[in-house]
Amino acid sequence: MALLVQKFGGTSVGTTERIEAVAERICRFRREGHDLVIVVSAMSGETNRLIGLANAIMEEPTPREMDVLVSTGEQVTIALLCMALHKRGCDARSYTGSQVRIVTDSAHTKARIKQIDEENMRADLNAGRVVVVAGFQGIDERGSITTLGRGGSDTTAVALAAALKADECQIYTDVDGVYTTDPRVVEKARRLDRITFEEMIEMASLGSKVLQIRSVEFAGKYNVPLRVLSSFGEGEGTLITLEDDTIMEQPVVSGIAFNRDEAKLTISGVPDTPGVALRILKPVSDANIEVDMIVQNVGADGHTDFTFTVHRNDFKRAREVLDGVARELGAREVTGDNKTVKVSIVGVGMRSHAGVATRMFEALSNEGINIQMISTSEIKISVVIDEKYLELAVRALHTAFDLDKPEAEA
Repeated sequence: MALLVQKFGGTSVGTTERIEAVAERICRFRREGHDLVIVVSAMSGETNRLIGLANAIMEEPTPREMDVLVSTGEQVTIALLCMALHKRGCDARSYTGSQVRIVTDSAHTKARIKQIDEENMRADLNAGRVVVVAGFQGIDERGSITTLGRGGSDTTAVALAAALKADECQIYTDVDGVYTTDPRVVEKARRLDRITFEEMIEMASLGSKVLQIRSVEFAGKYNVPLRVLSSFGEGEGTLITLEDDTIMEQPVVSGIAFNRDEAKLTISGVPDTPGVALRILKPVSDANIEVDMIVQNVGADGHTDFTFTVHRNDFKRAREVLDGVARELGAREVTGDNKTVKVSIVGVGMRSHAGVATRMFEALSNEGINIQMISTSEIKISVVIDEKYLELAVRALHTAFDLDKPEAEA
């Protein structure tokens, strides 16, 4: 039988009733003979509640103490789940990140895993126990509790699967797999049986909220088969794995991702000289604002226009920074638009098919949708458009690339 690492998120363990249901599922896998390591998040809403308590005490709490506080949410869940397993006659033992010895660096609230000591877990597995581990947390070399950032339980699960050389890492969530796009936007969106690590990383970075991107990167690096499944139903879910050369014909596009949180800024009439991009973007970076897409127009009369996008939450602050840059450079003006969105097509099949961009642009043109910016990589094309056209664009592209059809026909 298989060694499985299974992760259950906050909604999956959001109430004691749901914890009991998770325990039933785990016991079924044990009866089938599987060895199990279970990773759990805090109960739904608990982490936000703890953060709220901290903010009521202090506007900017010390990162080290925040880690001590928010890590307690997962400690509650591992204890309750083990109790539910014991009630069912299923031997189990709970571990915090420090008890496992998930050793991280000391970057509090956003730590990265350095190594994992699997000795205690293996001893329990050999004794027939289910191992239940608190996700999202670890310990640094000085013994301080650390956390891996929001969504870090996915990363914990994948890291444990890599350390234990598990047969599969299964992420249980409130959806039954990875879809061609958000079913709330496109009714005909369908669940994918499998998708590559590369495609999933692109989908996650471009707006898909199914998995935390760090966990997918980790799984790809250590070749950990990753499967997304529903906590509330049965099914095979979606397997995320290496690109499979045995598949005769990859679909051109596997999915449509979108991000509603884009905002666009343009600084016009800046000197078209070497280093101008640095002079524009460095102050933005120094303000801890992440830049996404960038376009610099061809210069004319010794001047050029420079456009980039940021997260919508950073729009006001980025514009203030850019106003200062404009004065310093003698630019003509700064303009901005915080009513834009990014829509992307993703697929490893794009490597071997010509005319993909043309097909995308034709589909948008037929709907009267103007493209404001374009960005490409080997397996994705992204465009920035007016937010009022988002759902129309996603539906049009979903149809244009045959994603409405069953997988056998597409």
